[in-house]
Parts: sequence; C-alpha cells; structure tokens
Amino acid sequence: MTPGARLSAAMEVLADIEAKRRPAGDALKDWGLAHRFAGSGDRAVIAGLVYDALRRRLSAAWIMGNASPRAVLLGMLRLARGYDEQTIDLLFDGSTYAPSRLDPDERTRLAAADLATAPLPVIGDYPEWLDSHFARSLGDARGEELAALAQRAPVDLRVNTLKTHRAKAASLLSHFRAEPCRWSPIGLRIALDPEAKNPAIHVEPAFLKGLIEVQDEGSQLAALLCGVTRRSQAIDLCAGAGGKTLVLAAMMENHGQIYATDSDKHRLAAIHARIARAGVRNVQVRTPTGSADALHDLEAKADLVLIDAPCTGTGTWRRNPDAKWRMRPGSLAERQKEQVVVLDRAAALVKPGGRLVYVTCSLLDEENGEQVRAFLGRHPGFAIVPPVEVTGALGEEASAFGAAVRISVEGLLMTPLRTGTDGFFVAVLTRNPA
Repeated sequence: MTPGARLSAAMEVLADIEAKRRPAGDALKDWGLAHRFAGSGDRAVIAGLVYDALRRRLSAAWIMGNASPRAVLLGMLRLARGYDEQTIDLLFDGSTYAPSRLDPDERTRLAAADLATAPLPVIGDYPEWLDSHFARSLGDARGEELAALAQRAPVDLRVNTLKTHRAKAASLLSHFRAEPCRWSPIGLRIALDPEAKNPAIHVEPAFLKGLIEVQDEGSQLAALLCGVTRRSQAIDLCAGAGGKTLVLAAMMENHGQIYATDSDKHRLAAIHARIARAGVRNVQVRTPTGSADALHDLEAKADLVLIDAPCTGTGTWRRNPDAKWRMRPGSLAERQKEQVVVLDRAAALVKPGGRLVYVTCSLLDEENGEQVRAFLGRHPGFAIVPPVEVTGALGEEASAFGAAVRISVEGLLMTPLRTGTDGFFVAVLTRNPA
C-alpha cells in the first residue's frame, strides 16, 4: 500500500470507531479481515496512525476546527508526528486511494497550528467532563500531566530473575537496543520512534524461554514496593493474568507461598501458562467456583494482600487511547463500588502486623486517596505506612524516586510526566498487631 492509501485506511477505521463506539483493536481487526491484500507492515502502520490520532483527538480537532476523521488525522500528523505543511501536502495528493488534496482552510490551519491558547482539556487531550476530577488530583499541572499521557508509550520488559539477570537479558535483546529502566532494577525499556513498529517480543527466544515478560515499569514498581520476603504468605487478590504475581514470586525466590485469585475466573485464563514459562513454583492459583469463597481458609493469615484494583484505567491511556473517549461518568461510580468490595475483602485476610497494598492504574483521587481514607474509616485497625518508608524498597534509587513521584498522605502516584511510567497509585497499609 502507498502512504496515501494507508492514510485513507486509517480514516476508514477512525470513522468505524466513532460510528460504532467500539474498541480500536476490534475495528482494526475487522478492517484487516475485509482487506486481506494489506500486508502485516501495512496493518502495523495503519494501527499506528489510528492510535496516534486517538491519543491526540481533541487537540488535533481543535487546531483543524472540526472533529472528522480526516481533520483529526491531519492535526495528529502536525502535532504528534511533527510533519510540516509541505510534507502533509505530499501525502494528501488526491492520487488513487490517497486522500483528496488539502483545501485552503486546512492549509491555513496546519500552518498556524498552536495550542498556546487552548483550554486545558485540549492541551491534555482528555474528555472535558473529567477536568474537575483531574483538577482535584493533579491541580494546575493537569494539562501538562495529561499531555504526557497522550504520548506513545515505550515497550517495557521485566526480567525474570528466577532464570537470568538484567545484563544477560539486555544482551539477548541488543537488536532492539533495550536499555535498563530508570527505576526498576529488573526492568528493560525499548524506546520507540513515533512511526516505529512495535517489536514482536512474543516470538523472541528470551520471551519463549521465560526470561522476560512485557510489563510497564510502573506495574513492576507497584509489585516491588510490596516488600515481600522469602518466607511471606502472600495473596494476589486481583491477579488477572498474573503480571504482579510473577514479580512477587521472583522476589521471594520461589519460597514462601502466593495465592493468586480473581473475582472473574476468565481473567485468570493466561496465568497458568505464564507461571509454567517463568519457572515459578510457589504460586497456588485459586479459581473461584460458583458462590464458594476461594480464600475461605486464609482469613487473617496473610503477611501481604495485594489488590491490583479494578479501576477506570486512566493511567494507561498511553497504551489504550480509545478508552478515554469511551469512558463515561457511570463507569467511575461502578469501579468505586468494586473497589470498596475488594478492599473490605482484603482486610479480613491480612494477619495482625501484615500488609495490605492497594494499587490502581488511575490518576483519579476518587479511586486512590479517597478510597484509602474511606477504608480507614471502616477499618480503624489499619494504618498507612508513610510513602517515604515504602520507597525504601528500591534501594539506591529510593530517594530520587521519592522526589519524582507525587506524594500524598495516603500513598504515591507515578505518572508519565514525572516518572516516565504509566500512571499508578500505590498505598501500603499495615494491620495493627493484636
């Protein structure tokens, strides 16, 4: 496919997403099935265009004066890809399968593109109805913080220390120019240019042998901050596919015991293969069945209960940009109810002197600090571990990391702007000794 044809295809997909309010991945898959002549390289480029357009949808529409797929794509090429008017003109040349030529208004707007006077939701590319919520959690910096969340994310990898070490893993991935992550001692990062194709990590020998996993550095850090030891009895209450479970297992060097479960058994489907590939032997998966409590025998026995809580996912918008435009106020309220349920369940599982670690991939205080404050009101036998003590788990990076994150009374918040990670909130609480 020509570059112009790829742009036309991206417009088709964006129109489909907008018309049907469906996830971008589904729309791209259906487009590929309907256009089998498009090769893998074509599909990758089209997907990159679509996701970048979704990341910058509001700001692109603002500079172009309308929100049509064509206008959003044009604005994205100017703002995110840095194309000048002449370069864009070469792509929109009206040739076979290419978009029609630029009109005078489009040329003028591309030449004058500037967000200096734009409102904060436009600068940060987020839904206007969320502005008051972000003002509460991020204050006057919300435009800058959310603009960082509208950039393309790097590919972060976690090194499985049960099988290898970071320097060895980096050498095996030298063709990707993988570099050590800034904060995580077990992380590697592959930086991507704006138009780069995502590397096929899942077919790499290092991945197939269980030496590495794909996992954002922020997610790695959230697990590392749990502070487990070789003798810990730990519960991952919202384990899902097991990303943080595997971090805990490696930290514990296959000793102690980890119980991994989830309220939705379907989310646990991938965990078994990942455990086997990683060489993990200290994890027991508890799959829920009917109304039975999968953890009935563990009341007040856990040294650690980790809650990777269901949330709106606002911190992951770099990777899931279409999700921010599909988010509705009702979803926030629903996630808050689920968080209350899982927090109260976790409280009963922590033994005296044990820890409860509450994690979200959200930037909203309603899901973070507010939930911790409400939990303490319901469970006065728990107390917050000061965040400055929590960061000590990172060793020599603790001080710099503590200065980079947003610190509150309740916990710490990582953001793309401040830590270069996805957005993650971590609160550590301890149950008072009996």
